[in-house]
Amino acid sequence: MFESATVKLTAWYLAIIVAVSLLFSVVIYSIASSEVGNRIGTIQRTARPSFNLNPTKYNDIRDIQVREAEGNLIGSLIITNACIWLAGGVGSYYLARRTLRPIKEAHEAQSRFSSDASHELRTPLASMKTELEVALRDPNLKKEEMRELLTSNLEEVNKLTKLSQTLLQLSQLDHHNIEREKVALASAARAVIERFGTSEKRVKLEGNMTLSVNANTSNVEELLTILLDNALKYSPEDSTVTITILQQKQLSGFEVTNSGPGISAAILPHIFDRFYRADASRTNGNKKGYGLGLSLAKRIVELHDGELAVSSAPNAMTTFRILLPNSAQNPAKNQ
Repeated sequence: MFESATVKLTAWYLAIIVAVSLLFSVVIYSIASSEVGNRIGTIQRTARPSFNLNPTKYNDIRDIQVREAEGNLIGSLIITNACIWLAGGVGSYYLARRTLRPIKEAHEAQSRFSSDASHELRTPLASMKTELEVALRDPNLKKEEMRELLTSNLEEVNKLTKLSQTLLQLSQLDHHNIEREKVALASAARAVIERFGTSEKRVKLEGNMTLSVNANTSNVEELLTILLDNALKYSPEDSTVTITILQQKQLSGFEVTNSGPGISAAILPHIFDRFYRADASRTNGNKKGYGLGLSLAKRIVELHDGELAVSSAPNAMTTFRILLPNSAQNPAKNQ
């Protein structure tokens, strides 16, 4: 589809170039041929008395010279136009591809997103359907078995609810004008840590507690929630996750560091893609997710004109860094 659109757009670009070049060629030819005729006539009228040329022979010579000049001019214009059209065709094709590239990438991303979303929705629905069908065919289904079935279905419904909420957040962020305010990073971090209900040994907060950013409060807390959730999931239960508040030039933010299996270099560039999930060792059991959290975090950071980076290696420390634009130079007062 996009190749056909590229060819059509190239043809339109080239048609415009051809029309403009032909128009200029006609104008140049008219002006140049008139000027050549006048110049040759002036020269010959000046030279005719010296060579005693009769009027008839003089007119013949002038007509021959004018035709030769016009022929040379037409030849030059044809060669020039051919070069312009050739270069214009190549340039038009390049510009057409460049113009359609963002549309193509957006279309591919949308198609991939729709396909992945459909797959993620189909899996739990198929599981629920199978369990219900088996239960309906069993006339001797016990109360305990029915309770287990309903509990299992409730888990799947909760997963679907979480998935739909995350998809809605991503959709809203694509077209959402965020409201910014001064956000004290230490206060936001403490609020998120309290929600997880972890001990101080499990999550450690350190760094410059006076820093603040110009951002949306709920978005900042959502960012830290995503990173802290991942860090807790993929680190040993007896290890410590460290949240460091730091500043770099005109940006401030968090570093979330945890030990654990780490992320390989091959996987690292893809972890912010929607629905991307790492190898099975990182997605087993209750650690399995939909691969939307980090893509949501990335989108939030982009909307705040911030920076998001990660460093990791297999069986090594994993560090996520989020930096957002500073608020006023004065330190945050609300701690």
